[in-house]
Amino acid sequence: MKRRDFIKTSALLAAVAGSGELMKAAAMPAADSELADADQNPAEPEEPGEGPLLVSAPMLQNFADTSVGVAFAVSALANGYVLIGQKPDLSDARKFLCGGYRVTDIDDRVIRVRITGLKPATRYYYRIGADRIRYDGGYRMKILGNEEDSHIYRFTTAGAKAKAHFCVINDTHARWEPFGRVIEKVAELAPACVIWNGDASNVEETVEDQIRIFLKPEIERNDYASQIPYLFAPGNHDSRGMANRHLERVWMFRQPEERLPRDWDLGRNFAVRLGDMALIGLDTAEDKLDTNPIFAGLFTSGPYREAQTEWLRDALAREEIRTAPYLVAFCHIPLFDDNPRHNPGDVAPDDKDPQYSADFAYWQRTCARLWTPLLEEAGCQLIITAHQHRYRYDAPTADRPWAQIVGGGPDLGFTGSGDNRKEDPGKFPTVVEGLVRRGRLEIRVHNLVTGAIQDRFTFQPRR
Repeated sequence: MKRRDFIKTSALLAAVAGSGELMKAAAMPAADSELADADQNPAEPEEPGEGPLLVSAPMLQNFADTSVGVAFAVSALANGYVLIGQKPDLSDARKFLCGGYRVTDIDDRVIRVRITGLKPATRYYYRIGADRIRYDGGYRMKILGNEEDSHIYRFTTAGAKAKAHFCVINDTHARWEPFGRVIEKVAELAPACVIWNGDASNVEETVEDQIRIFLKPEIERNDYASQIPYLFAPGNHDSRGMANRHLERVWMFRQPEERLPRDWDLGRNFAVRLGDMALIGLDTAEDKLDTNPIFAGLFTSGPYREAQTEWLRDALAREEIRTAPYLVAFCHIPLFDDNPRHNPGDVAPDDKDPQYSADFAYWQRTCARLWTPLLEEAGCQLIITAHQHRYRYDAPTADRPWAQIVGGGPDLGFTGSGDNRKEDPGKFPTVVEGLVRRGRLEIRVHNLVTGAIQDRFTFQPRR
């Protein structure tokens, strides 16, 4: 047979054989075909798995007046849920599953449950649970067992009638001794919520690293965020590393129905009414320009800051925000600095200029130009920032009507390390506490090295 004829004949035979298989497949619905395969190849006997499935206490995230997020770590493939109600024994509990619409989440590391439809300024009780899942394919999945936390936790939603009391922590950088001190002070003060004002991370490459920071920190009080809700204003380090590029896998966004389509990717911004205070959270993003060669064109902080400007304009106009007597904003990188040697973060293209002491932003002039006109027009009295690892207070002036507090960093009274380590009393972690008493906003800055109150400030209602 000639080579050309051989090729033609072989192709014809293959087509005929293939058509037979196709006809068989067409005669059986796709779903039944997969089920038949499953019957012919039965799965291994189900085993419930070894060890606990729930491996962290729950963390309350991104709370608001009618919603809250609950996240917790698991040790195996699981489908998680939260039972929540207003009665301490949960006899009136509703069950919220992880994931959004259509299907639930199945995850082997972190379960995230977004609870919506809550009442403002209302106490709720809740318990977490999870089903251990065996998944062998689209038609071969089994629940192997169930585990529920024995603890019933409680929290109170935000709202105009909620307790006007917050704490701010920042620049914890997974350094466990100072972080433990911070959390113990927060537990002592028992605020209505905590604002984590950035740089919880360093450079995190894996989800396990993020779990260790947020859900399983190496501190005594592992349930630190189980009854005190947390809000998050990310820092520059919280975007660095492959895992941190998608931090929402551990620190959840709000649900789609809680955001405008325009603001789809602004899930970390917050505008929350807490008693007589309105709390605004903004993300200053990286401390280097997108054009800096170190980022290889893979960061887009510039457009992100601009998008937040439109979100901020709308947030400040909301009734519950507009009518609050006090307006406090939070962001990681300061929006003001009077030190002429401190880089303002807009030195193109690579942040370097001999007039500045470093090639990264000490403060964010671009964000200040975008956001502070709107905050000033709204009567913002105070902006609380971080990033510089040294506490500072900037009093209002005629040209800058808002005060700025820069929170301290994780250093416990020292600068440097090793042979270069020396005492520096200006380096200490802070917890910035804000509460409304007798019609005035009182701010206390707690020094966690000395244990004393470093500073106190009082603010009058706006307008």
